[in-house]
Amino acid sequence: MSVDLPEFSAGFCSRLRAALLRTGYDADGVIDVLGGQAHAALGRGEPEPALRASTEAGELGTLIRLFLLGTNEPADAVSAAIAPVALDDAIGSGLLRAGPRGDTVRAGLDLRPHGDDEGSWWVLADLDSEQSGSPVREDHVLGVGHASLSLVRATTRRPVDTVLDVGTGNGVQALHASRHARRITATDVSARALALARATFQLNELDVEVLRGEWFAPVARRRFDQIVCNPPFVVGPPRVDYVYRDSGLDGDDASALVVRQLPAFLNEGGVGQLLASWLHVAGEDWAERVSSWLPPETDAWFVQRDVADPALYVGTWLRDAGIDPRSAEGRAKAAAWLDWFAERNVEGIGFGFVTLRRTSAEPVVVCEDLRQAYDDPLGAEAGRWLDRVDWLRDHERDLLDTAFVVPPTVLLERVDEPGDEGWSTTIRRLHRTDGPGWQHELDELATALLAGCRGALPLSDLLELLAVGHGQDVDELTRTALPMVAELVRHGMLLPAGGQLT
Repeated sequence: MSVDLPEFSAGFCSRLRAALLRTGYDADGVIDVLGGQAHAALGRGEPEPALRASTEAGELGTLIRLFLLGTNEPADAVSAAIAPVALDDAIGSGLLRAGPRGDTVRAGLDLRPHGDDEGSWWVLADLDSEQSGSPVREDHVLGVGHASLSLVRATTRRPVDTVLDVGTGNGVQALHASRHARRITATDVSARALALARATFQLNELDVEVLRGEWFAPVARRRFDQIVCNPPFVVGPPRVDYVYRDSGLDGDDASALVVRQLPAFLNEGGVGQLLASWLHVAGEDWAERVSSWLPPETDAWFVQRDVADPALYVGTWLRDAGIDPRSAEGRAKAAAWLDWFAERNVEGIGFGFVTLRRTSAEPVVVCEDLRQAYDDPLGAEAGRWLDRVDWLRDHERDLLDTAFVVPPTVLLERVDEPGDEGWSTTIRRLHRTDGPGWQHELDELATALLAGCRGALPLSDLLELLAVGHGQDVDELTRTALPMVAELVRHGMLLPAGGQLT
């Protein structure tokens, strides 16, 4: 593993922060210079519009081209843009690299703004293979990528005292945790990651406890209100090509390890949220596989967002590391990886989000597919899902005495087909238009039952009326209806009247 580390003193970070503030190099400033179209083009990997837009933007334009476009810039222009940081100090720290003749410089690290609805931060990371023009190093520290952003969106943001960020990488999860937590601890096995994360925290004037070590070892015998984890979840042979993605554990053992160990580091009622991967093995139910990882006294919600074909999976991760799958190295790695999958009868690789909660009550474990597209962040939904689980647990014995309502965001869709006697309904689908867009197919009786859920009558009365109206046995109808009602409540598609849940 490479051991040379970037060096950022507190004083250097303070001066760099002053330069970034002075030039307006933040999320809003970049968009103001580039405009919406050029900014969107840059996100698609098309730099030319951004290059043109930044030409007349002065020192801010210099920083945009330097760090976001990866261009070589005149040394005197960069020196002016990063003042009061001395150019030699920026080069000595690893932030910048001098050109061959010393009259130009280029980025040595990725330094870019990252914002949310409340403001903007700066994140330090390594250059990716496209930026550097070479394969990434073993201890490469990723920037803010799709996986990081998906975990940001999947994390519940409720005020807590303590948050633990396991495998912090560049520190982005800790940045977001600073919006809702009083104290934050960030850990990583990589010294390089911690060096960059520490600099990120100093740049943003955040007081974060930074500890080095594997998994949960740095926080032994401690507990937290919330834990977030973006582990090295790539599945395959037990090797470590790149620390940010490979755990050295066999198959999906890295995800299993985090799921098994995380709840022990939560306070009662504390919540853990992570990205995870799991194998789809021929003849095996993926839900049973991931459920077997759970320790006792743990509520769990496994949400599967995607299932990848092994060949596609291998090609994707080879390209992620800057390795051409057509090269000799790429073909050798792909062959070994695909052989490993074949020997274990792996048909696919599942990927998704896991929400865990330490509980002293009877645990609730739910595994479900959520592969449809949706816009709302899953984190808010995860918090409400836990609330609804609590409500169901508290009201398990009196569901029949509860009056329910169908929220206004839930619609009923019908699919009719023509017949000899006109149109007949073949599909009745309940569709929640907010959150993750849950859908449930209903039969005629369930549709009629939900039509009566207007908050006026308890469920027992509605079932009795339905039984009489359709010639059904009320006890059998009740046995069938209660599991359906519970599932609809968990998905926020049926709620108790009176605003107890949202």
